[in-house]
Amino acid sequence: MAKILLIEDDEELAGTVSKCLKLERYAVDVVNDGSDGLAFALNGSYEVLVVDVQLPGMNGFDIVRNVRESGSKVPVIMLTGKTHIDDKETGFESGADDYLTKPFSVRELVARIKALLRRPRTFDSDYTIGNLTLNTGSRRILKDGEAINLLPIDHAVLEFLMRHPDEVFSAETLIARVWPTDKFPSTDAVRSSIKRIRSAIDVDGQESLIETISKVGYRLNRT
Repeated sequence: MAKILLIEDDEELAGTVSKCLKLERYAVDVVNDGSDGLAFALNGSYEVLVVDVQLPGMNGFDIVRNVRESGSKVPVIMLTGKTHIDDKETGFESGADDYLTKPFSVRELVARIKALLRRPRTFDSDYTIGNLTLNTGSRRILKDGEAINLLPIDHAVLEFLMRHPDEVFSAETLIARVWPTDKFPSTDAVRSSIKRIRSAIDVDGQESLIETISKVGYRLNRT
């Protein structure tokens, strides 16, 4: 299940778009402020960003520019009420992959998202932690070179931890950064997810790569 970040300050439009995307079986996070949207984009694991240009806190051009400067190549679709060619050029120069002018058909947005998800993507490198490798092109996680099968949410949790090795995250932080914002899981759901992940990746007789830090959270150790 692909996860999409929608940064749009028009709450009515954001609600309509979010509802339609969820009907297409996408997980969607909605943020109405530009500065908050940038934080979500940099700290979350998303397959596509949909970013409005005119936002409080930070405009869409600056959001995309910061995302690209971080090294992320996540596909970006920009939304705007502006039709001037200069604005579109600014969007593409910032690093956007596609552009939709308001008003637009949500079906058209869905079609463009699907096209971006089908498009081959290039990345600088994979993430390797112990005997695990996150293939960032296919988003598969390999154990000793063999793909492992995980529930979508478990895959998202493990991918997030692999992208942030040696960092400790509380259960609440994992919920905020990985779970869709319309879900309200308990910390028990996080514990269950970690347990399933460990069952899939741990090697008998060796310590788990995922360490539980008592009363703090979880950390994926490099060694």
